[in-house]
Amino acid sequence: MYRRILQKKNIFMSRQIVCVPKHRPPVLKDFEILKDFLLKHERILVLTGAGISTESGIPDYRSEEVGLYARSNHKPIQYQEFIKYPKVRQRYWARNFIGWPRFSSVHPNSTHQSIRKLEKAGKVIVIVTQNVDHLHHKAGSENIIELHGTGYIVKCLKCPYEIGRHELQVELMKNNPDMESSFGMIRPDGDVDLSREQVDRFKAPLCPKCEGPLMPDIVFFGDNVPKDRVELVKNNVTKSDAIFVLGSSLTVYSSYRIILQAKEENKKIAILNIGPTRADDIVDIKISTKCGDILPELCNSVIN
Repeated sequence: MYRRILQKKNIFMSRQIVCVPKHRPPVLKDFEILKDFLLKHERILVLTGAGISTESGIPDYRSEEVGLYARSNHKPIQYQEFIKYPKVRQRYWARNFIGWPRFSSVHPNSTHQSIRKLEKAGKVIVIVTQNVDHLHHKAGSENIIELHGTGYIVKCLKCPYEIGRHELQVELMKNNPDMESSFGMIRPDGDVDLSREQVDRFKAPLCPKCEGPLMPDIVFFGDNVPKDRVELVKNNVTKSDAIFVLGSSLTVYSSYRIILQAKEENKKIAILNIGPTRADDIVDIKISTKCGDILPELCNSVIN
């Protein structure tokens, strides 16, 4: 039993190492700068990206050497492709079906836990996350805006029907009892590579109410963040007195415009991220190191 537990731990640690890009360790100056930032502000909006989940074993898209784009020629499915083509939906659901058990069993790491502590202490008023992995919820955070939706809810494209992703997995297993598991690289949205034969024999899910196609409640590439969600984020930026970006390159405009609004409203902005971001030249603070190497100690220092 102990040997199996140790093996699982080693597998997790190896995945974690593979997913986290090369980085320098934090220095005392980094700690003091961020500590001063957190102490001076009481209504912080935290914006998180895929970089905070790499320490849980989920890769991001753009990191050098270890990001999805660096390790494969895979490109995420575009929204219009998913809407128009049944074969694209079949491929998506086949891959997602195999990847779901691993993706849904991932645990929050010290960064998610530290954000929760800052929220509980009253420092963080809202968390805006680009991630669809539900890890902030698993960590116990409460005021969360999932900017790009969640992989844990599935909706019909033709009627109001929706179903939880865990519940849907049970139905998919009934309809695809012969699908083999896969140990390929999991992707940021939870799917894995499969052979064409595996995909071709997969039975994609349909709505039990109207037989329409089902789609995860995720903002796919090429789609737009719902307007009511955009307005909710805008209102929370205005209510905040500072923005703290964690693990995001801010490449996509849906996150970058949060920074632009904050600049217009003269909010202080700090970024903690491995590697460059789209906003490095316009923010007040940029620290380039791993979130998990500095945030837990920082959190304890500010709260205690």
